[in-house]
Amino acid sequence: MDYSTVINEFLLKPQFSLDRSSKERELLPILNYLHHHHMQQSTEYREIVGQVFRNQRIDKIEDFPFLPVNVFKNNTLKSIGDEDVFKVLTSSGTTGSVPSKIYLDKETAKLQTSTLNKIMSSIIGKERLPMLIVDSKEILKNRQSFSARGAGILGYSIFGKEHTYVLDEEYNIDYDTLDAFLERNNGKPIFIFGFTFMIWEYFVQKISEKRNIDLSNGILVHGGGWKKLLEQSVSNETFKNILFEKFQLKRVYNFYGMVEQVGSVFMENSQGYLHCPNFSDIIIRNPVDFSVQPVGQAGLIQVISILPKSYPGFSLLTEDIGVLMGEDDTENGWKGKYFKILGRAKKADLRGCSDTFADKMKK
Repeated sequence: MDYSTVINEFLLKPQFSLDRSSKERELLPILNYLHHHHMQQSTEYREIVGQVFRNQRIDKIEDFPFLPVNVFKNNTLKSIGDEDVFKVLTSSGTTGSVPSKIYLDKETAKLQTSTLNKIMSSIIGKERLPMLIVDSKEILKNRQSFSARGAGILGYSIFGKEHTYVLDEEYNIDYDTLDAFLERNNGKPIFIFGFTFMIWEYFVQKISEKRNIDLSNGILVHGGGWKKLLEQSVSNETFKNILFEKFQLKRVYNFYGMVEQVGSVFMENSQGYLHCPNFSDIIIRNPVDFSVQPVGQAGLIQVISILPKSYPGFSLLTEDIGVLMGEDDTENGWKGKYFKILGRAKKADLRGCSDTFADKMKK
């Protein structure tokens, strides 16, 4: 398979256009290619598959081996030589935890940008909009090794112009910069981007009540950090309601993604659920035996992407609990699976999964 040609042709398809049978038919040969590619190029992947998934027949997407997402924290997994490493992404992680390191070559990095462009054009259109970033530009200081936040900001920045950071070096609101940006773009559509916890803690919670900030022409794309908000009893609905009350902001899109799997950006659809794009998929698995859960049954989220060629991350089991809500039947006509996230798995569940995985490794 000429991987580059196949992927580039795949990206020409209208986004959210593949139903279940079409997606299975389109993705299966590409995923099969990636599986064999990583078996040949990554010793670590080959060893894990050989011990945990040996003699497993692959007939459909759910049959492919999957790696637990935390395997990237303590292992160097890549399917390229050191000389081909173009960029290293690191996960944000919790304080004191070991971050994941994801190795991209130029081809994978370019495809990451292309797929994100396909998704975003369906949300904000094809024209670049004046962009307000709810963060500090200090986050981008290290250009060679990005944190998840830095990589996210850089990735989404290509869809904006007049990039304006609303927080200063100490994460205080820079009112002069904010006022000047809004005055320049009064009446025009604007693109607002930030990570959910940053928007909530450093903008929504800190904005002066004396300020009348009108963001009614804004399109906000945000994601990440929901754990902190849920601890404060702030749901997605509450988040949206407060944004409307304070700023008249109506168009708000949550997204779900992770640094460990390039290409998997699940954007909120018209019903408020996260939606799989053409080149990504999800599977909900029982945390005890890893069997596939039906619609409406909670389980661990497995994410699938046809982009990770530089490292074996095309099929990953996350630490998030989710529920598949439906497929191919959304109000806005988007095809594909859609789902919601209930939160992180309990430590007991994760230990159970780790034990099961470890037991298979020993056999």
